[in-house]
This record gives sequence, C-alpha cells and structure tokens, in this order.
Amino acid sequence: MDKKLLIFLKKNKEIDLILMDIKMPNVDGYEAFTKIRAINKTIPIVAQTSYSFPEEIEKIKQIGFNDFISKPIDKEKLFLIVKKYMNK
Repeated sequence: MDKKLLIFLKKNKEIDLILMDIKMPNVDGYEAFTKIRAINKTIPIVAQTSYSFPEEIEKIKQIGFNDFISKPIDKEKLFLIVKKYMNK
C-alpha cells in the first residue's frame, strides 16, 4: 500500500468510511485493510468484491471488515450501508 495514502489517512481524521476493493493491481484489499487498521482501529471499512462466493465472504468477515457489498454495486444497498455507518 502506498505510504502517501497512509499518511493521508493519518492527517485526515474527517474520513468517516472506507470502501475497499478486494482485488486491486498493486496490493489487495486484505493487505490494505491490515495497514489501515494499524493506524485507525475504528473507521468502518466496507469490502467491495465481484467475487461473492461464500469462501470470499467468510474471509472478509474473518479479516474483520465491518461489512461488504457485491459488485456490480446496487446503489440502494450502498445507500443502506453508508446510512448504517454514518448514523452512529
């Protein structure tokens, strides 16, 4: 994960929610999740994946993501997830 992004997250405390793609070119979402959690243990992180197999969903839960959404993203489901974490 890019060090500039981690510095950005440390400096910008107003970030309230992260939507994390699981499959990315340089680093996967699991590794990025772990690095973000090392600097911020409370920010909600929602996994986005087009691989909605039960094994993938279980891995997302075991790693500790707050939630997940399947791609292609249904905007109504996305709005519900955002509402869930922004109303706390």
